[in-house]
Amino acid sequence: MGVVLSMEEGKRGAASIAALVNLTRADMGRVNELILSKAGSDVEMIPEVANHLISSGGKRLRPMLTLASAQMFGYSGDSHVKLAASVEFMHTATLLHDDVVDESGLRRGKQTARMIWGNQASVLVGDFLLGQAFRMMVEVGSLDCLDILSAAATVIAEGEVMQLGVAKNLETTEDDYLSVIKAKTAALFSAAAEVGPVIAEAGRTDRAALRSYGVNLGLAFQLIDDALDYGGSAQDLGKNVGDDFREGKVTLPVILSYRRGSGEERAFWRRAIEQNESGDTELEHALGLMAKHGAIGDTVARARHFGGIARDALAPLRNSPHKTALLDVIEFCVNRVN
Repeated sequence: MGVVLSMEEGKRGAASIAALVNLTRADMGRVNELILSKAGSDVEMIPEVANHLISSGGKRLRPMLTLASAQMFGYSGDSHVKLAASVEFMHTATLLHDDVVDESGLRRGKQTARMIWGNQASVLVGDFLLGQAFRMMVEVGSLDCLDILSAAATVIAEGEVMQLGVAKNLETTEDDYLSVIKAKTAALFSAAAEVGPVIAEAGRTDRAALRSYGVNLGLAFQLIDDALDYGGSAQDLGKNVGDDFREGKVTLPVILSYRRGSGEERAFWRRAIEQNESGDTELEHALGLMAKHGAIGDTVARARHFGGIARDALAPLRNSPHKTALLDVIEFCVNRVN
């Protein structure tokens, strides 16, 4: 019997980012216009590939964090719009590259760019978007923001390589895996949140608070994604349920199930992950083992732990609509499962 995670709370929880959406609506309109403009090129394939993913319905959570975190410290210029667009381009480039590395066929409910245009085009258009992101950062003229975002780009790339190192490796520890997702996912959340107070010339304490908020929000976000891969739906995930399992990814639910399992159960995981015996029958058995050992529930608990750290990071900041909206984002992220 498989594990089914109810998505109803998550759907209700989607309203919890309404405050963030409303606070950033006007600026996000400018961000979206800038994104479409900067995705343009005389090379015909570049806008085709870029717009395929850009227009596919992502929440744009990361650029909204940049806008809101700048607004909450009174920023009134327009550099935060360029920084938010840079953040979204970095994220989009990462997705294009990820889909090639993971050989993914579905992204946000649509065929991945690599399935339509091929791996080479996906990688090269991702590189183009990274280049455009850095051009916008330079236009902003803040060395601190450039340093934060360029450092994040480096860490994300390191995380991709780290993930290759743990691929199909069932001896991966929980600490190892947290290091991977801190680099791959949390680094961009952290940078997106920190450049807001930087461009608003907020103090070091405020910068540190938003940096900590971002990294812990990113960890919580990814851990919930790990759990949803074994208990959500294709519509909610934007990819096929069980894709991580079929691709041999060693995520936290697998790590916990493997370590808590009997010798016979660990042998099953080795066949499934290391030897690619990962069909529908094996997926159903994997779900049963995860239920037996509480692996998905504990993954969600880890996510809520990091969500709590993110919440505490904002606690010293003065109360404001923006602070409330950022706290709501934590609830949205961790309550996608119940």
